[in-house]
Amino acid sequence: MRRMLIVLALAGALFAGCGGDDDEPETAATPEPTAESTPADDGGSSSSGGGQSVDVSAPESGALEFDPKEITVKSGEVTFNFSNPSGVPHALDIEGVDGGEGETVQGDDAPPLTVNLEPGEYEYYCPVGGHRAAGMTGTLTVE
Repeated sequence: MRRMLIVLALAGALFAGCGGDDDEPETAATPEPTAESTPADDGGSSSSGGGQSVDVSAPESGALEFDPKEITVKSGEVTFNFSNPSGVPHALDIEGVDGGEGETVQGDDAPPLTVNLEPGEYEYYCPVGGHRAAGMTGTLTVE
């Protein structure tokens, strides 16, 4: 349901941006959202620079993996929306990032995890039991 609302909101924003005055010169392009990241809702204010929002999930089967396994975002504020529909407890933590510890959930969505990221490569992982050692990890690239 949550993803459908996000898709509908993005579709509405896309259609709202259509039209306008073709005589106005174009300004700097706004990057297109990717499957890994999308612009966060900043209440309509563009002066804050906004942020990015990334959806990450664990499989319904309870398997020890993340979807996606690789994420690329721009540096700055990024919000991670972690969903775990399985009955196996999982969480999303980001190695070496202040405030990068998510809440463990099972059969539910975790509260959003918002962090400020510097350029570099990070590992995100599940801190529950031996999940990380079993391969429940991913790569986060910050440009």
